Amino acid sequence: MEHHWNVLVIDDDEAARTALAAFLGAAGHRVRAAGGGAEALAALSAAGADAILLDLVMPEPDGFEVLRRIRERDPVVPVIVLSALSQAEDVVRAMKLGATDYLPKPFEPTELDLVLRRALDGPVRRAPEVADRPPPDPDPDPVASLPVVSGAMSRVWELVERIADTDVPVLLVGESGVGKDVIARRIHATSRRAGRPFVKINCAALPGELLESELFGHEKGAFTGAHAEKPGKFELAHRGTIFLDEIGEMDPRLQAKLLQVLQDEEFYRVGGKRSVRVDARVVVATNRNLDVAIRQGTFREDLFYRLNVVTIRVPPLRERKEEIGPLVRHFVEKYRERYHGGLEAIPPEVMDRFHAHDWPGNVRELENLVRRLVVLRDPAMVLGELGPPRPPAAAPALAAPLSNVALNAARPDAALHATLPEDAPLKDVSRRAARIAEREAILRALMRSGWNKRKAAKRLQISYKALLYKIKDCGIVDPRDAATIE
Repeated sequence: MEHHWNVLVIDDDEAARTALAAFLGAAGHRVRAAGGGAEALAALSAAGADAILLDLVMPEPDGFEVLRRIRERDPVVPVIVLSALSQAEDVVRAMKLGATDYLPKPFEPTELDLVLRRALDGPVRRAPEVADRPPPDPDPDPVASLPVVSGAMSRVWELVERIADTDVPVLLVGESGVGKDVIARRIHATSRRAGRPFVKINCAALPGELLESELFGHEKGAFTGAHAEKPGKFELAHRGTIFLDEIGEMDPRLQAKLLQVLQDEEFYRVGGKRSVRVDARVVVATNRNLDVAIRQGTFREDLFYRLNVVTIRVPPLRERKEEIGPLVRHFVEKYRERYHGGLEAIPPEVMDRFHAHDWPGNVRELENLVRRLVVLRDPAMVLGELGPPRPPAAAPALAAPLSNVALNAARPDAALHATLPEDAPLKDVSRRAARIAEREAILRALMRSGWNKRKAAKRLQISYKALLYKIKDCGIVDPRDAATIE
């Protein structure tokens, strides 16, 4: 059921205030805006609010003082802090003063939407220090109804089905926005833990001190502002699943404590003197290369091996463009229902540009653009964000190279592509065409397998050794190696 709330936006930046008010208004919320602390407190005295979005950096009184005064009047109303401050102590201070949640600027509209829904959709709103249960899952399975139309994602779902009931740790890798959280939810939903809690926490969203308290809880008096004991996310996920997103951003000191939990299934709360035992399945995700992080000393090798029991690579949207159509239809339906109307179908010229776009932001970027289209009904605004259309491709020659990317990355063998004499024997022409076709079949298999040569060999139904020989013979170079040559 969709709810619409009275939201007070407090920000001295007029542009940010206007943008937030427009976004929230489009989502159906009733919005009031205040440009400073005094104005905000007066607005709250006059009419109150269901939720408050509060910027920390403002003229006197600043956001911290405004938050303190809000909590004096109402210890329960959700206050979501929005700030570009990066100092850990400022974030910790805001949370200890009673902030319900924190979003660092800049943030995606979908992130704000999820935080608001999590804060407001619960049956009972309570002060953060005495919460004893995980917040309601704001979107239990956001794309569960989508058809799986790409081979790459079919293999992902097949692997999910195979490992769902095994209880082993799972490492999800892939670019930001590809849908790793969706995979994590599906693992939980298809396991024997499905009736138990699914608890998610973003390890990059909180500084180390606050993240430790969120993960493992704290005892009363453990630090200033800890007025009551608070269970951590691991305790709340007991007999269920805990999803640690952006695990690569976790502080190494906390990594050691996480390793202890994985090994012993017990830990100590912050300030605690007795161990807490938990039974929680751990799923983690990262968009970082953990091998590089290990070499740089920012990620523990022993933790990596403990987590790397099953690794699932979620392919980027550019590798599964056949899913753009189904995704667009899903998001149009989703947001038309949420906003009670809007654009009914995406114009063909926009769909053409969608299919030509490389989607650096992946599914999240696509969802945001479709959402904007549904609400604003103006394709021109979205087309401008996608950049100029690509120039038309030249007419393909015989056995044309797979793509410009493949050509540039693979640095084709000059002898293979040299021009044949006009009077060349037909068998030479046939042999040349066959080699070019074979080379491009190898490239296609490598690209679809993420340049994993063993997987590509299996796809091509040849031995690994034979594939290595053919890669060398055809002058194919891994683009990840080529990219480092300048």
